[in-house]
Amino acid sequence: MNEDTTKNKPNTKPVEAQEQSVDSDHHDHHAHMAADFQKRFWISLALTVPILLLSPMLQKLLGLREAIRFSGDLYVLFGFASAVFWYGGWPFLKGLFKEIKSRQPGMMTLVAVAITTAYLYSSAVVFGLTGKMFFWELATLVDIMLLGHWIEMRSVMGASKALEELAKLMPSDAHKLMPDGSIKDVPLGELAVDDKVLIKPGEKIPADGIIVDGESSVNEAMLTGESTPVTKKTGDKIIGGAINGEGSLTIEVKSTGKDSFLSQVIDLVKQAQQSKSKTQNLANTAAMWLTIIALSCGAITFLIWLVLMSKEFAFAIERAVTVMVITCPHALGLAVPLVVAVSTALAASNGLLIRNRGAFEGARKLQAVIFDKTGTLTEGRFGVTDTLVLAQDIDEQTLRKYAASVDANSEHPIAKAIAASSENKLPVENFNSIPGKGAEGRVEGKDIKVVSPGYLQEQAISMTDERVEPLQAQGKTVVFVLVDGKLQGAIALADIVRPEAKQAIAALKAMDIRCMMLTGDNKATAKWVSEQIGLDEYFAEVLPQDKAAKVKEVQARGVLVAMTGDGVNDAPALAQADVGIAIGAGSDVAVETADVILVRSNPLDVVAIVQLSRATYSKMMQNLIWATGYNVVAIPLAAGALYAWGVLLSPALGAVLMAASTVIVAINARMLKIKP
Repeated sequence: MNEDTTKNKPNTKPVEAQEQSVDSDHHDHHAHMAADFQKRFWISLALTVPILLLSPMLQKLLGLREAIRFSGDLYVLFGFASAVFWYGGWPFLKGLFKEIKSRQPGMMTLVAVAITTAYLYSSAVVFGLTGKMFFWELATLVDIMLLGHWIEMRSVMGASKALEELAKLMPSDAHKLMPDGSIKDVPLGELAVDDKVLIKPGEKIPADGIIVDGESSVNEAMLTGESTPVTKKTGDKIIGGAINGEGSLTIEVKSTGKDSFLSQVIDLVKQAQQSKSKTQNLANTAAMWLTIIALSCGAITFLIWLVLMSKEFAFAIERAVTVMVITCPHALGLAVPLVVAVSTALAASNGLLIRNRGAFEGARKLQAVIFDKTGTLTEGRFGVTDTLVLAQDIDEQTLRKYAASVDANSEHPIAKAIAASSENKLPVENFNSIPGKGAEGRVEGKDIKVVSPGYLQEQAISMTDERVEPLQAQGKTVVFVLVDGKLQGAIALADIVRPEAKQAIAALKAMDIRCMMLTGDNKATAKWVSEQIGLDEYFAEVLPQDKAAKVKEVQARGVLVAMTGDGVNDAPALAQADVGIAIGAGSDVAVETADVILVRSNPLDVVAIVQLSRATYSKMMQNLIWATGYNVVAIPLAAGALYAWGVLLSPALGAVLMAASTVIVAINARMLKIKP
C-alpha cells in the first residue's frame, strides 16, 4: 500500500467515485471483454447456420445436396464465412499483431494462424483452386473459441466479485449531526474528519470512527470475516461498511475516502490480484514455448502428410490447423492468474489481507512461526487465573465477591481485572486507595483489604501457604485479601492466554511447523505461557529492538521463518522474517512492513494463511499439470498419430477439447477453499 493511504487527512472525494477509481479499470475491462465475446459469439453462431447448410461436405453427408444447391451458392457461402472470419475472428487477428509486436507469441497467434490458413485456402477453392473448403470448420472453430473466451472472462469476473461486494458495503448517505443539534442527510462525499454522525438500528456504518454515544452489536463479517456480531460501546472504534445492530450509535468520523479501512482493503485486494505470482513466470514461459512448438508441429504435420504420406493438400492443411487449434495454451494462460484472483478474494473475505504475493506463496514452505506474546498469543490484559482460600470461615465465591466489590472503585489494571472476575458486587463504604499497595473499604460491615505482598511484609502478616509460591514462580501477580485484618485468601492474575492460541499452535505443529514465542516478560512468565499453549521454544526478556536479531538467529538455523506480531513495535522483526504477519491490525491495515495482514486478533488466522498458501500452490500445480499434460496427449492426436486406427480429429472437435481444457482449469480454480 502506498504512503498516501496511511495519512490521516480529510478526503471529501465521494466514496462512490473513490471505489470506482480503485477497481473500475480492472472490472470494466473484463466486463467489456465478456460482453464483447458474448455478442460476437451469438452473431457468429447465427451466421454459422447458413454456412453449415451451404457447405458441400455437410450437404452430401445429410443427403441434402440437390435440395439446397443453387446458382452462386458458393459465393454466398464465401460471404457468410468472410463475415464470421472478420467479425468473429477479429479479436484473435488483433491479438496476433499484439503478440508479434511484443515478441511473445501465444494463444492468439495460434488461433489467428489456424483460422487465417483455413480461410485463405477455402477462399482460393471458391475462386478456382482444386481442393475442399474448410468454411464450416472455420466457423465452428471461431464459435467455440469465442465461447471459451466468454466463459473465461466470466470466470475472471466471478473471481474478482469480492471487490464488487466490498464496494457495495457503503451506504449512499449519512445522518450528520449539525452544530445546532439537528440531523441532516448528506452524501458520504461531504463527510469530513471530526464530523458526528448518527447511525440508526440496522443501518450501514457510513465511515470509520469512534463511538461517542450509544451501545450496539455490529456485524463486521464482510470486512473482517468475523461471523459473530461484535458488541460496541462508547470509546470503541467502528469500521465503515459494517452493519449496525439493535442500538443507535453516534460516532465521530476519524477517516474518510481513501484513508478508510474499506478503501484500503479494496486497494490491497486489487493490488494482490494484479500482482505477478512467482508460478506465473513458469506458466508464461511454458505458454510461449508451447506456442512455438504448436506452430512448428503444425508445419511439420503439414509437410509429413503432404510430402511423406502423399496425402492431398486439403487433408494436410486440415491436420496442421487442428494441431494449432488443439494446442492453444489457453488453459495454461489461465491456470495461474485465475487461482491468484480466487485466492486473494477468498483471503480478503476471511479477514486475511495479502500485501506481498511472493511471501504469501512462500508461506506454504514455512518451517517455523515466531509469535509475539502480548496481544498475539495473549489478550494483553490481566485476568484472574487462580483463587486460593486461606481460611476456614470463607468460601471462594465470597472471597472473590468481597475483592471485586472493593476493586470496582479503583482504576488500576489489576483492580479492574479482579472487579471483572465477579458479577455479584456489593455496596462499598469508606473506599480508600492504599498507594502502591492496594485498596480497602467496608463491605457488609466488614473491613476488606485487597493488597500486594509488600503490604503483608510491611504489616508483618505471615503467609505460609505453600500454594502461593508456585503461582509467583509462574510469573503471575498474586494479591491478598484481608477481612477485618485477617488473611483470608489470595488471587493470582496473569495476561490472559487467547482461547484460540492453543488450537493454533496444535494445528501448526500438526503441519510440521515449529512454534516459538518472543516476549519482554521474565522467564517464569514466558515458561508458563509456553507450557499453557504447547510451544516448542520461547525467548524471554527480549527488548523490542532485539526482536529482529532473534528472528535472524532462528533463520541462521536454515529454516524458513514467519514472524507474527502486532505490526507496530514488531515492525523490524516482521521485516526480517521470510513472511511477516501483522495480527490484530483492526482498522489499521496500512502496516508497511507486513507481507500479510490479519484483520482479527486471532492466532488461528495464521493457520488459515498457511493452509491457503498450500491450497493455492496445489491448485496452481494441478492446473499447470493438466494444461501441459493435456497438450502432450493432444498434439500427436491432432497430428493424426491414430489415423491408421480410424481416429481423426476435426479442427472444430479440437477446439471443443481445447475449450473443455480451459473450462476445467477455471472450475478447478474456483473450487479453492480454506480448510476448516
